[in-house]
Amino acid sequence: MPRNRPRLILATVLLALPLRAPAQPAPPAPAPAAPVQITPAPVPQTVTDGSMQIAWEVRNRFRLFREERDFLLHVDSQRGGSVLAAEQKLGQQSDGRGWARNMVSRLCIDLTGRVSEPCTRDNVRESYLTPTEHPVTVRLAGAVPVGAVCAWSFDDGEGPPRQQTFDCGEPVNLRVRYGKPTEASVEISAGGTAPLRVAADIAVRDIFIAGLGDSIASGEGNPDRAIALADEGFCFRSYLGTAGQQYYRPSRAGYKGGRACEAPDSLQNWQRHAALWFNNACHRSLYSYQTRTALALAVTYPHIAVTYLPLACTGATIAEGLFGTQRARECLPSKGGACAGTVSAQLAELREALDAARRRQPERRLDLVLLSIGANDIDFSGLVADVIVDTPTERTLFRQSGLIGSVAGSRAALSRQLPQDFARLREAFRPLVAELSRVVYVAYANPTRSNGAPCPGGRAGFDIHPAFNADPRRLGPVSAYVQDEFLPALRSMALCQGGVLCRDPSRDRFTFVDAHQAAFEAHGFCARAQGDPEFDRACFSASGESFDPDIVSAAAQPMLCGHSAGEYRPYLPRARWIRDANDSYFAAMTYPQALPSSSQPADIHDATWGVLSAVYGGAVHPTAEGHAAMADAAVPAAGAVLGLDAAEPDVTVTRQPLEPVPQQ
Repeated sequence: MPRNRPRLILATVLLALPLRAPAQPAPPAPAPAAPVQITPAPVPQTVTDGSMQIAWEVRNRFRLFREERDFLLHVDSQRGGSVLAAEQKLGQQSDGRGWARNMVSRLCIDLTGRVSEPCTRDNVRESYLTPTEHPVTVRLAGAVPVGAVCAWSFDDGEGPPRQQTFDCGEPVNLRVRYGKPTEASVEISAGGTAPLRVAADIAVRDIFIAGLGDSIASGEGNPDRAIALADEGFCFRSYLGTAGQQYYRPSRAGYKGGRACEAPDSLQNWQRHAALWFNNACHRSLYSYQTRTALALAVTYPHIAVTYLPLACTGATIAEGLFGTQRARECLPSKGGACAGTVSAQLAELREALDAARRRQPERRLDLVLLSIGANDIDFSGLVADVIVDTPTERTLFRQSGLIGSVAGSRAALSRQLPQDFARLREAFRPLVAELSRVVYVAYANPTRSNGAPCPGGRAGFDIHPAFNADPRRLGPVSAYVQDEFLPALRSMALCQGGVLCRDPSRDRFTFVDAHQAAFEAHGFCARAQGDPEFDRACFSASGESFDPDIVSAAAQPMLCGHSAGEYRPYLPRARWIRDANDSYFAAMTYPQALPSSSQPADIHDATWGVLSAVYGGAVHPTAEGHAAMADAAVPAAGAVLGLDAAEPDVTVTRQPLEPVPQQ
């Protein structure tokens, strides 16, 4: 082996090793970094001087309305004024056709009285009787800095708070849970100034109101969509039945059937052109003082919602209507022509609704009852018939049928039966409301007075039927009886006064409302004024000669004034707040389809139909203005019972300022 072989191997190994640079001295250690200065976010300062507040209101808070536009119409019309002023304004805006004519088809209760459960309100499905949340609008009010930005937070205790940031001039719309407060807070940032903070609790109070009673409570006389009348006449027979005892009055617009007495037509064809009510069976109307009171409460108090259940029914008495079933007033126009002849007892319907609500919300309660009852119990309609039915034949027939009453008979019922029925009614309400003061009894007004005295009587306003005449010899005693006996007796029964026996008078009193009676003293059925609608002044004769007695010319034009009957406007402002018989015919012209078969007219030209068409749609009942005046009297009483004027203000002094978020 060669001597240089080990050296060769060593050189090969050395050449295979990686080359390395010569070692360098280590660089000097860097200087320590300067400490970072973390500036904490400025602490929002709580506004305590009231210069800015969180303002909020419930949207569409009259929950009967499906659409907010309908509620806002009433908010705008009632702004800063009375219900009466709002009604007059809306009447003029609608050219006397009425604000309810389209609204009646946009409700959470249908025309048969059935509650829609659920009800779709403003595109959101809600339980009508047991709401779980409410829509609200929240805004920052007061001295808000120009250009400020608001960071909103809403905490209802269910999950993380909802947070939104807007220009402070923008409102915030959201839905809040019912039954617990939502904590609302807003942090206001403007320029380089320190942020400010305002907070408040949002707690909606949903008030459950039921309306019970008779025709005054239901709104009789004021169909939601009034009848449309034609230029031509329509023939009615008299009870004498001879060809010479026929007369013509305006026909229904759109009716193409037989208008002559010798040309009978089907009832179904006739009823296609009937007036429309919120509830036909009860002649329940959106114009009723009960609906207007519930609606006015919602308009007036922005932090509440009103759930309203109307049950009042024309013809109701305490025994037949409140405790028992009653006969329907009229049938809902339908293709099949079927008619349910009876209406369920109002108290039973109320209990059923409460039971259904409490199954879903055990804490749900009835907050208020609006009530008017007693007139049918003492046969007030019989007294009206005694006053206005004048001719001997009709008086004899009506008396034999029990349709004409007397002051003596009414007085007997008032003293004997009505106090007992009131006591029974009081006991029925006891388990339904927390205390009986939550039953707000709204008294009747005397319809027979004008300028502080009884109306003079006569055919004016009653010449729609040849047999009618408000005879002053009969009118005077009836007016005095109503004023001096009936109305004071109702007050005593409602308030446990004047010898009326109550278990505990201090606890058994209803809340009693009669402040409107004084206003009605100038607006009875005979009131007339230069400001009345032109049609009334031109066509309703003060001497009771409004219609052409000649059946030949009247067939083409029954009005002596030459105007079309279609020019009548039931909802224009007028001096009388009580519908007379002419008004009843021109607004409603009701066919008594739900009467017993023994009382049904033989055909649509029958003499009975002629009489009832003049009174069955609300003669001697308040107009929409009259109901609005009643609502103006009822609203303060209802608000006091509910404690609404003692409600918390919009602004709540806020909690402690938010702590700054720790910096990471």
